[in-house]
Amino acid sequence: MTHKERLERLYRGEVMDRPGIYVRPLVPENDPTYDRLVAYLREHTELKRWWSTRPVRQKLPVEAFTEPYSDDFQRQVTVLHTPAGDVRQSYLVSLTGRPGLHEEHFIKTVDDAGAFLAMPPRQYGGDVSGFFAEVADLGDAGLVEVNIDNNAAGRVVAKMGSETFALWSVQHRDLLHELIRHEQRDLLAMTRCLLDAGVGPYYSLSGQEYIVPPVHGPADFMDFNVRYDKEVIATIHEAGGTVHVHCHGRVGKVFEGFIEMGADVVHPFESPPLGDITAAEAKERSGGAFCLEGNIQIANFYERTPEQIAEETAGLIADAFGDRRNLIVCPTASPYMRGAGERCFGQFKAMIDTVLNWRP
Repeated sequence: MTHKERLERLYRGEVMDRPGIYVRPLVPENDPTYDRLVAYLREHTELKRWWSTRPVRQKLPVEAFTEPYSDDFQRQVTVLHTPAGDVRQSYLVSLTGRPGLHEEHFIKTVDDAGAFLAMPPRQYGGDVSGFFAEVADLGDAGLVEVNIDNNAAGRVVAKMGSETFALWSVQHRDLLHELIRHEQRDLLAMTRCLLDAGVGPYYSLSGQEYIVPPVHGPADFMDFNVRYDKEVIATIHEAGGTVHVHCHGRVGKVFEGFIEMGADVVHPFESPPLGDITAAEAKERSGGAFCLEGNIQIANFYERTPEQIAEETAGLIADAFGDRRNLIVCPTASPYMRGAGERCFGQFKAMIDTVLNWRP
């Protein structure tokens, strides 16, 4: 069985000889300490690549520029021109390879929201040959997923920030729904454009994690995420596709929402203390409705021994693969600590080897 066939069968919920094994490949850039790990992943694990939808997206009327901020950061400013006036966002970009920081969001006032709502529908179309080239290049090593990025609600949160969204969920809830419907219109148009061009069948969707406990309760998750996501996912299902959903947070309180929206794969279903659902609970509550992808905390690969990781991996398999279906063993995030590739190599190898050597 090829790596591609294994992932396809796991996505369909078929009985398998072992779980899948996958590591998100976004290691720190220009960091040779991860070269040995990357090579091991390519040789021994199921691979996935994300194909960006940028080639089919009409460019927005924006003006972008940078300006000085400090010795460690540069300010990146984007001004969006709308029929109802300009809106502006700024982002602090690290000059030393550290994470950036949102300084100012596009939507800060009700008037800013009105400006976004005045934007006409985006047009979609373009050259998608890059997708098929990516599929051919990866071959039987794994799957190419079409990354349609944030869901409609997540796109709205990204434009205003989590704090404003949370406040408006009480103060301006109807306006939030208007903004989400505006984004949903464009998201569906883009998705249909891709499907009509034969792009797929594997899609990935994120953004739900902006609206999970403890910032938002289960009612908000259902109202802002599930209510809209199920239309997008149904559109992909109707074309024979599948949808991978990435959502951090305390998803235990909203877990059935992933079933209702129609997700085919859910990552990473985090256990306590960072999350609130164990692998055994996730397996029971999912009821075989989707494939579980997770759930070993990424920090453990830097803080624990290879023996501890091997034990944790074996426990995950015991808890979530009793029926030999619906499990891809995976860290909760990509390797992230700069200069520490050799420090964590043994731990990743222990996880991978435990999966490859597992027998029913």
